[in-house]
Amino acid sequence: MSSNYLTPQAFVLLYQQDIHFPTLKCSRFQSVVVFCESLVSAMAENSILVPLAVNVHTKPRTKVSIVGVGSVGMAIGFSIMTKGLANTLALIDFNEDKVKGEVLDMQHGSQYLSSCTVIGGKDYSYTSHSDVVFIAAGARQVVGESRLNLVQRNVDIFKTIIPEVVKYSPNCIIVVVSNPVDILTYVTWKLSGLPRNRVIGSGTILDSARFRHMLGKKLDLSASSIHGYIIGEHGDSSVAVWSRVSVGGVNLESVYPKFGEPDDPNGFSQIHKDVIESAYEIIRLKGYTSWAIGLCCANLCGALLHDSNLVIPVTTNVKGLYGIAEDVFLSMPCVVNSNGVTSVVNLSLTDEEKKKLLESARTLTQTADGIKW
Repeated sequence: MSSNYLTPQAFVLLYQQDIHFPTLKCSRFQSVVVFCESLVSAMAENSILVPLAVNVHTKPRTKVSIVGVGSVGMAIGFSIMTKGLANTLALIDFNEDKVKGEVLDMQHGSQYLSSCTVIGGKDYSYTSHSDVVFIAAGARQVVGESRLNLVQRNVDIFKTIIPEVVKYSPNCIIVVVSNPVDILTYVTWKLSGLPRNRVIGSGTILDSARFRHMLGKKLDLSASSIHGYIIGEHGDSSVAVWSRVSVGGVNLESVYPKFGEPDDPNGFSQIHKDVIESAYEIIRLKGYTSWAIGLCCANLCGALLHDSNLVIPVTTNVKGLYGIAEDVFLSMPCVVNSNGVTSVVNLSLTDEEKKKLLESARTLTQTADGIKW
């Protein structure tokens, strides 16, 4: 193939990845062509993965920033610090006294953990040269309030946050945790101008953890031995992929014929309802959720910092998958490494599961269309 011409597949990738022709070098071009060929091959041969971005191995990432030092933001920061994932942790919040107090509190205990410098304040310059930035700021969900009702209040807040993050860390990966996470991940992508693989939402990572935990309790097994996912929206229209739940390689549908169906005599179908309700239950009991999402985000952070290629259910742009024609962000099992989300697992869904996923996508698209920019 002549180096003077781009294949049609390469043009598609350049459009999707926002790669500008004047800066496209020879080595980069070759990786683009390889990516395009793998994309075409994956779609044609029913591959296990659908690539979303060029997978370039980079240096280990070591600086993490967290915007918003409320209960969720601090749970994320504490989890990252105790797991020894980052060399530098920067905390940002508009409440200067609050963030200074949190920084001091963490600094005083840092001697008992792996080396981690904790800095922070109101000024976004503290986040300069961050590798990963978690967005945990925003209006808190109140009792009985749907996540989708939060969208407009938080969009206005994000308009002041995202430009500052990108200004100081143009090469970072942004992870959105604030609810409603799927819509706000879309908003962040639009406001940031970053390629889609570098804008991620925590999505259904917690829903899936709750799902596995509850299945494990019912089956008297460790949650880590349960392989199953919640996909779609992090919230009321999420989709439990019952057809792919397995333990030790055994698909549970083969053991429980009505597994997950409404008339399931073993009552497994109630678990998905409990997953959806659990966040509201915790809010009723203690006023907010924090520790579980903090640990989930620390696990995600580890994959981003250490180029782990872990499969994690996170929010990503799924345009082109399962017949979705719009730029909509929702959760699928994704390959996560230091490039962000580089592939989506080509999950085989039943007709009913696919129908519910598309309904979830429509719900999110309709909400996104109503955003006042």
